[in-house]
Amino acid sequence: MEIDDLTPAEQRVWRAFATGTTVDLRGLGEEDGPERTVRAVVLRALLLNGPREAGEVAALKVLGARVTGVLDLSYAVVDSVTRLGFCRFEEAPRLAGAQLGYLNLRDSVLPGLKAARTRIDGSLRLTSCRIDGPVYLGGAQISGGLFLDDAEIGGADPAEPVLQLNQVTVDDDLCARGLRARGRIRLDGATVAGSLDLQDAELSNPGGHVLDAESLDVGANLLGRRLRAQGRIDLRGARIPGRVDLLRAALSNPGDTALRVSSCVIGELWLRDGPPVVGRLNLRRAEINQLHLAPEVLPDQVRLLDLTYTFLTPHEPAERRLPMLERDDDAFDPHAYEQLTAAYRRVGDDRAARLVQLAKQRRHRGTLPWYGRLWGHLQDATVGYGFRPLRAAVWLLSLLAVGSAAFAHQHPRALKASEAPEFDPVFYTLDLLLPVISFGQESAFAPSGGYRTLSYVLIVTGWILATTVVAGVTRSVSRQ
Repeated sequence: MEIDDLTPAEQRVWRAFATGTTVDLRGLGEEDGPERTVRAVVLRALLLNGPREAGEVAALKVLGARVTGVLDLSYAVVDSVTRLGFCRFEEAPRLAGAQLGYLNLRDSVLPGLKAARTRIDGSLRLTSCRIDGPVYLGGAQISGGLFLDDAEIGGADPAEPVLQLNQVTVDDDLCARGLRARGRIRLDGATVAGSLDLQDAELSNPGGHVLDAESLDVGANLLGRRLRAQGRIDLRGARIPGRVDLLRAALSNPGDTALRVSSCVIGELWLRDGPPVVGRLNLRRAEINQLHLAPEVLPDQVRLLDLTYTFLTPHEPAERRLPMLERDDDAFDPHAYEQLTAAYRRVGDDRAARLVQLAKQRRHRGTLPWYGRLWGHLQDATVGYGFRPLRAAVWLLSLLAVGSAAFAHQHPRALKASEAPEFDPVFYTLDLLLPVISFGQESAFAPSGGYRTLSYVLIVTGWILATTVVAGVTRSVSRQ
């Protein structure tokens, strides 16, 4: 392309390229006027075969331009820095398969961006951009960071992802603080060597996936403080060794899953200080070292099948943690109760651990046939399944008092008056209640009438009480 064919604005850009000088067209006439208009073919010619000067670093640095036509760099190799800030593009740039040194489009307005499988040796900056169509970055390889801070992205087709970052590789951070996206974001299979920062972001795709990040691999943290998401966040199979920070986040997907972290390996998961999650929380088969979970944030449905965690914070009474286990709409899962018990034992709260185990037995009772439920109710009422052993003493003392008072009022007759010991109502009642120990009273005296019935009741009750005590103690000892 001959320089004589260029407009005055394009001539300025052409001359500045060889030395990497910034051309600022802002403030020169109307935004759509000729003073600020640069054709995309001119920019392409510069990037592919622009003039060079010895001792200078060529770079394309333009601010405030209106770019007409399609900037097509598909499969091109561009080694110079490219900065097109505060620009307005009439057509979506095409960068699929290109190799770029550095690309900065901050504060620009674009109808979309097609950059699948692009390789960028530096960073890609889309900070504060307004993009009215889909952004294709699937399979891109970015040696630096990817910046989407304060960007606004929306798509015309609700069925199509507005931001495709599937299989992308970022060797630094993926920064998207304050990102506003209206539609689905695909991050499945992506690899981010640093942190994924979504703090203060607003993601909206009601009734669908708002963030699809299955098998995401993050080297440090996923930061989502004050994140507002309307739609489903799916992190199934993600590996995040640092923390997933959702403090003061507002997650909503009524009637469906709001947050899914099933089968994930996570260092720390923080979910607190925000409004209750609207929708389902799925933590199935996740492995989490520290689960920082506030009870008041939990939704009505929580799935915990095979969830494994080491520490559960903040420390809360068992009465506030148990509803979490009861909100699982799956079948009875004893593993969830064992995990909560182990978490309490690690911090030395044995009382809370016993309450969790008691709740486990009661939940299990509901899965048994009628005779099993009957036996369970009996164990619960007598000794609390072995976790409330003092109940046995209360039952024993109560029955002892009743029997002693009754037999003191009416002594049973002696079977052999000449050989019978002196009658003692207390020890006679103990002989009836305790099936193993004998004080010689029961075999020497025989009550009659209603007192005989009372003796039978005491004998049967004693056997039942002894059996439930042994069962409870055996269960408690086996756990230890």
